[in-house]
Amino acid sequence: MAQVVNFFPYQQRWIQDTSRFKIGMFSRQTGKTFSTCGECVDDCFQGWIDGRRTRWVILSRGERQAAEAMTEVIKPFTKAFYEVYNTLVKGGEPVFEETEFRAPQEKGPDAVYKALEVTYPNGSRITALPANPDTARGFSANVILDEFAFHAKSREIWAALFPVISKGQQKLRVISTPNGKGNKFFELMTAEDSVWSRHTVDIYQAVAMGLDRDVDMLRAGMADEDAWAQEYELKWLDEASSWLDYDLISACEHDTAGKPEHYQGGLCYVGVDIAARNDLFVIWVVEVVGDVLWTREIIARRRISFAEQDQLLAEVFKRYRVVRCRMDQTGMGEKPVEDAKRRHGEGRVEGVLFSTAAKLDMATSLKESMQDRKTRLPAGDVVLRADLHSIKSQVGVTGTRRLIADGDSDGHADRFWAGAMAVSAAELEPSSYEYQGVPGARSRFAPQDDDADDDMDGGGGRWGSTRGAW
Repeated sequence: MAQVVNFFPYQQRWIQDTSRFKIGMFSRQTGKTFSTCGECVDDCFQGWIDGRRTRWVILSRGERQAAEAMTEVIKPFTKAFYEVYNTLVKGGEPVFEETEFRAPQEKGPDAVYKALEVTYPNGSRITALPANPDTARGFSANVILDEFAFHAKSREIWAALFPVISKGQQKLRVISTPNGKGNKFFELMTAEDSVWSRHTVDIYQAVAMGLDRDVDMLRAGMADEDAWAQEYELKWLDEASSWLDYDLISACEHDTAGKPEHYQGGLCYVGVDIAARNDLFVIWVVEVVGDVLWTREIIARRRISFAEQDQLLAEVFKRYRVVRCRMDQTGMGEKPVEDAKRRHGEGRVEGVLFSTAAKLDMATSLKESMQDRKTRLPAGDVVLRADLHSIKSQVGVTGTRRLIADGDSDGHADRFWAGAMAVSAAELEPSSYEYQGVPGARSRFAPQDDDADDDMDGGGGRWGSTRGAW
């Protein structure tokens, strides 16, 4: 390989390590994908020379990253190797093509993924695909997990992949920069008594071994010390990447929270995350007790109709004295919000469009309320903890902070956003309403049928002059 490409010493050590299970944590801009793809191309050419076939699959975090690995690394390497070794191999040049990978589903049509592939005349192949449980279980081959810490559903991918490659003697290469502690990459890098051969190279080590990078300029340009520490210094900064860390979540838990039977009859605020297909529909109810928001109920349902979602919300309005309900109005939420306003009153229902700014505002309300210990969460709910912890904070190239779900939680952080809407709804001062009867007129908020709200508190009586009363 030295005849074809010159590698830095840390890259050479990585390539020359022939361990079956090899994992590398590398700083950004140090060529981890470059050197790892170089290893698999070298293996394919050596197999071609030796008269054996070999098979490699690159699983990247998405379609775009898979395409980059193929077009920017595999193709140039293959062409460079062929220029050097074409006198030693027979059968013509390797062929590059775009194909489809089909994964049968239990229900419905096959899932179809775009696959980029190079095929060598001796039958060896390298395929680049987006990573998910379907593609992970679809091959018996040597595998490269590229930027594994950033893969959505990394644990599901791992559970699907490892039994496949463990049947033979296939090699597994896992490379990434850190991305907090809530993913499988962190577990593999930190597990004790492991069979993994581990490599770690931060930006300072890479520059000391010849990498041409201006460290001071990169650090000043990033202008985010937490991001710099994680992506260039390889620090496990769970606090920096997770919007709500586990310590904060645990500090807000209480044994009586999340249990409707502890409702004290006070004013309530509700957050609703709308769902369709496989997403989670969530209603989160908080009650104001003193200056604390107590979670009274979290309703989470998967694969239910919009009619069932409407009914669940109507039942919540009957059980609790709801002052304000905030609902996700983005996309498919337009009609459910419109229906809820008509049914429960425009003064109590508010639609929220999930723009970057709106999400940051709601998430900040939830976080600050928890930091001030003004929100109580159900205790011991592992799924809820994971969902709340799954939201990550990232700063883009323009300096704008974005909140994204890491994909390892159950339901794309739907519980998180329902809770954030409920807490942010409680920040707004309730309005007082006064009505004057008009002879012969009928209020459009008056009950129209058996499904309409019979009363505000579920007990048959109106609550009059209380803050936020109708």
